[in-house]
Amino acid sequence: MSENMSCTAVVLLSGGLDSSTALAWAVREKGWDCATLAFDYGQRHRIELEAAARVATALGVDDHRVLHVDLDAIGGSALTSKQAVPKDHQDKSVIPATYVPARNLIFLSMAAAFAESRQATRLVIGANIVDYSGYPDCRPEFFTSFTQTLKLGTKAGVEGYETNIETPLIHLKKSEIIAMGLKLGLDYSLTHSCYDPSPDGRPCGHCDSCLYRRQGFAELGRDDPLTYAS
Repeated sequence: MSENMSCTAVVLLSGGLDSSTALAWAVREKGWDCATLAFDYGQRHRIELEAAARVATALGVDDHRVLHVDLDAIGGSALTSKQAVPKDHQDKSVIPATYVPARNLIFLSMAAAFAESRQATRLVIGANIVDYSGYPDCRPEFFTSFTQTLKLGTKAGVEGYETNIETPLIHLKKSEIIAMGLKLGLDYSLTHSCYDPSPDGRPCGHCDSCLYRRQGFAELGRDDPLTYAS
């Protein structure tokens, strides 16, 4: 896609289970012309960026980009530092150490800028509040508020060309998300969900992201195509 071509939707694509399913929904269910954005933000590993590229190619995306933003310079998260990633049974009454300060706020702002330059009217994000750990930037209220911010703070919004934030997975259980992806023909072996993979790239099997993913496949009676380190 050339620099000045338009698209229908911009999809935030981490290469994980949720964002990959959201992209499959946008491409194969809605039929939108999608551009995808991944973020190299100083995370612990680059495996998810490789997964994002694989998923974008598999779903026929012509414009997949990696944007760089140094959130590791800000700190405050186990995902951008040497702080240990919490494993197994965690206290769900507190926001976990894997929360990255304002990550979705920053990513959506950059995606909105990209969408405006492409005349895209939709931003798609695979945020989910059912199985996840209470991240404040995954709540419906946040996306409603951000939509209003786009109306007030962008040329497109001022001129009446609204940018809608699509959250197709927001109220789904992990098993329901996986079922959606399988129905859409998504190959989950291309994805990567783990916060703390082993040196050879295998998912740890014990971080929150791995646990929710494994539970989702188990509830469906389906095998997860990934091989876990333990």
